[in-house]
Amino acid sequence: MKTLLTFVAASLFAVSTFAQQPIPGLMPAPAATGSAGTTLGANTTSGAAGIDLANRVKLRGFVDFSYGNIQNESADDPTTPLVEEGKDTAKFDTYADLDFLFDFSPVTAELHSVLSQDGVDFEQGFFRFNINRDFSLSFGRQLTVLGFEADEAPNLYQVSHAYLLGDVVGGGNGWRRNYVDGIRANFNNARFGFTLGLHNSLYKIDDNTKDGTVALDLQAAVMIMPGLEGRIGYAHDSAESIPGGKTDDSVEQINIWLSYAQGGLTTAIEYDNWEVYGDDAWNIMLMGSYQFNQLFALTLRYSHEDFEQGATDTDTDRFTLGLGFTVTDNLGLRLEYSHGSVEEGST
Repeated sequence: MKTLLTFVAASLFAVSTFAQQPIPGLMPAPAATGSAGTTLGANTTSGAAGIDLANRVKLRGFVDFSYGNIQNESADDPTTPLVEEGKDTAKFDTYADLDFLFDFSPVTAELHSVLSQDGVDFEQGFFRFNINRDFSLSFGRQLTVLGFEADEAPNLYQVSHAYLLGDVVGGGNGWRRNYVDGIRANFNNARFGFTLGLHNSLYKIDDNTKDGTVALDLQAAVMIMPGLEGRIGYAHDSAESIPGGKTDDSVEQINIWLSYAQGGLTTAIEYDNWEVYGDDAWNIMLMGSYQFNQLFALTLRYSHEDFEQGATDTDTDRFTLGLGFTVTDNLGLRLEYSHGSVEEGST
């Protein structure tokens, strides 16, 4: 059975109210050269842009207004959680993201919050102790690290994230970009980066809670040459008991990605291999984005997923075209059209 889904999305976001200069993702013009160093494990709090609220305290953030429309082009109900009961969906959404940055070096801290129609949500809250220039320890609620795509709208090359199933399974952000409580060791000397985190549950699948267990994620990065960066990571999460209908009590992920950024061009390839409570899955993403001038950028993306769940094999494909417009240094507009298919059969 094959289900076809069409996505039309738009996002208008502004950061001028809260930031003193453009943040990544709102570059007013292509950079002259690629980045010379990796950001993995780096202390990005010290020296960050933002409004000075007080001595050593800054505020940054953005407002995002978005519209999304998902059209079900199949006569059958889809096998994904994207469209309930085979119906088309359309949705407006607005939220504001506010981050407070504290720099009392060698101790820094960040507090991230989201304001929406549902109220105020607490995203991240952690402090970092910088042992020396290259090594630090961070404690608190932090974002998981595996995956190429960022979690916030201004730092994306298009409106949506890549994966039809992996980005929505279990609610929230699915298997990726989850906020977890724990401790993380970080190393960065520009060319090499490394981070190791010990946390509570990394994933939430089938509303399964994993109280009393410890999950981990680790990632290493190398800047092979200016603009060319590679990363490899591993994550493991276990439940106290086997979730219903599953054959194992753990989730494992291996994530590998390579990106190249030079001038206005950014390209990336990503691969994941999953073992999800006894089920096997893998996915791949190819992405290219080019900033033609100070106003206009174009992004093309393809993603594929393969899930083997018992005797059922589910494949997804998604093609995405994204247009980005820099209205001002701190105001951006993104438009997206993507077409996805979900095909389910027997292994």
